[in-house]
Amino acid sequence: MSGFYKPDRNPRWNYGGENWRLSRSKIGLFQECPRCFYIDNKLGTARPSGFPFNLNSAVDTLLKKEFDIHRAAESTHPLMKAYGLDAIPFSHAHMDVWRENFKGIEYRHPATGFKVSGAIDDIWVNPAGELIIVDYKSTSKDEKIDALDQDWHIGYKHQMEVYQWLFRQSGFSVSDTGYFVYANAGTDKEAFDAKLEFELTLIPYKGDTSWVEPTLLSIKECLEGDELPDAASGCDYCIYRETVGKKLMARYAPKAAKRAPKTEEKPDTATLGL
Repeated sequence: MSGFYKPDRNPRWNYGGENWRLSRSKIGLFQECPRCFYIDNKLGTARPSGFPFNLNSAVDTLLKKEFDIHRAAESTHPLMKAYGLDAIPFSHAHMDVWRENFKGIEYRHPATGFKVSGAIDDIWVNPAGELIIVDYKSTSKDEKIDALDQDWHIGYKHQMEVYQWLFRQSGFSVSDTGYFVYANAGTDKEAFDAKLEFELTLIPYKGDTSWVEPTLLSIKECLEGDELPDAASGCDYCIYRETVGKKLMARYAPKAAKRAPKTEEKPDTATLGL
C-alpha cells in the first residue's frame, strides 16, 4: 500500500465517535451515493481518493493572499470593479479558522445533533452588510468560463449553498447571490517560459438552501439505520465493489469450500436439556 490511503479509520472519527462531524464534503458524498456515505461514516472505510491537486491548491493560496491585501486596506479588488460589484473582502477575527480545512465554520444542528462544518475560500461584504460567499475554482480550458451550466456543476452549487446556510445559522446576514472566482490557465502561448497565465472570471450564482434541512434529516435516518442503503445507480465505486465481489466469490468460494475440513456435527447437549 502506498501509505497515502488508509482504509481503516480510528472509530473516534466515525459516526458516534467524539471527533465525528458532518462536513460539507460528507453532505456531498451522501447526495452522490448513500451507500458510499454509510460505508464511510458508519463503517469507517472511506473511498480511495486521488492525490492532491497541488497546482489548484497553489492558485487558491495565491488568490487568498491577493484578496487579503484588499481586506487589510478595505478596498475593492480590480476583479470586483471589472464586473461592477460593489463589495470589499470581509474582515473578521475568525476568517483564518473559517478558511482552514478540517476546521471551518461550525454549527450544531438542533434537530439531528450534528456538528455541521465547512471551510470557505473567501467572504466579501456589500454596502448593505450582507456577506457574499465566494469560492475559488481553477482549471485549464480553451473556452472562456463564464457560466456553470454543466450537470456536474451541481456539486459546486450545493457546496456554496451549504456555506450560505452555515453562515445564516450562525447569525450572519447572507446574500442569496454568491460568486465563483474562476482561474483558467491559457494554453495559447508559444512557449511555457516557466509560467502560466490565467484569465480570471467572476460567475454569480443565486443559491437556494431549502434542500439542506431535509437532507440533514435524511442523513440522520441513514446513519441511525442498521441496513446498508441502496447504491446510487451511477456510482462507479459501488459498481466496482459489486463486480469484483461477484468474480472473487465465483472463483474462490468453491475452492475454499473444498479445502474446508469436514466435521461431524454433534448435537448441543445443553440445548437439548441433557
